[in-house]
Amino acid sequence: MKYSYYPGCTLKNKAKDLDAYARACAKVLGFELEEISEWQCCGGVYPLGSDEIATKLSSVRALNEAKEKGQDLVTLCSACHHVIKRVNDDMKNVEDIRTRANNYMGLEEPYAGETKVLHFLEVLRDKVGFDTIKEKVANPLTGKKIGAYYGCLLLRPGKILEFDNPENPKIMEDFIRAIGAEPVIYPYRNECCGGYISLKEKELAKSMCDKITESAAGFGADMLITACPLCMYNLNKSAVSDLPVYYFTELLAEALGIREEVKEEVGNK
Repeated sequence: MKYSYYPGCTLKNKAKDLDAYARACAKVLGFELEEISEWQCCGGVYPLGSDEIATKLSSVRALNEAKEKGQDLVTLCSACHHVIKRVNDDMKNVEDIRTRANNYMGLEEPYAGETKVLHFLEVLRDKVGFDTIKEKVANPLTGKKIGAYYGCLLLRPGKILEFDNPENPKIMEDFIRAIGAEPVIYPYRNECCGGYISLKEKELAKSMCDKITESAAGFGADMLITACPLCMYNLNKSAVSDLPVYYFTELLAEALGIREEVKEEVGNK
């Protein structure tokens, strides 16, 4: 299986390990992430102005390139996934945005939301299958108690993202079971970490993260996993400093027996 892949800006600098572990794990699991050419920043935030198109055009370019290749488009960063999936919904269902975006870009064949957008976790669940991952695990994380931190961008708005139940998600818990560990369910796993106020309201964002990490630790978690670089940044500044936070791709790499190899590769770049 080959997918068009949109890495996003952060995965090229501060979150290189999130990207590197994902690419390496994909190879072990039998699929390929083909990075699209000349991608641009998604903007990081879906524009609040419903009729705004300028900040949506980079997403449309990525979506259209995947369409031209006849491939689904895979994302990894929670923010990128959120923005691109919502823009794709606009291009499919909002005629005014679709018309103006296509006119601006001058595409030979107008884009109308044909590309299917998948998060890497959805590929693991729906294309590879968690049962297959269990079979591929060489180093099961037996005895580890892991709290999944979804945050807000992966899950909402639920009817557009269609990622999982926004109130009671389970995809990351099923992933944790697939790699041999025990998932920890705790109340704040799908609450916002305060990512978008972390520069202006540092103390408020820290308080939000403290509630998340204290809740996870209180319910017995040894660690947290996330798919969001901004969540990773904020959670690592929480008062519960002894609760480590990992990208889910790193623990997948550990379970598949390739973590140290990839870690060394990333460290040498």
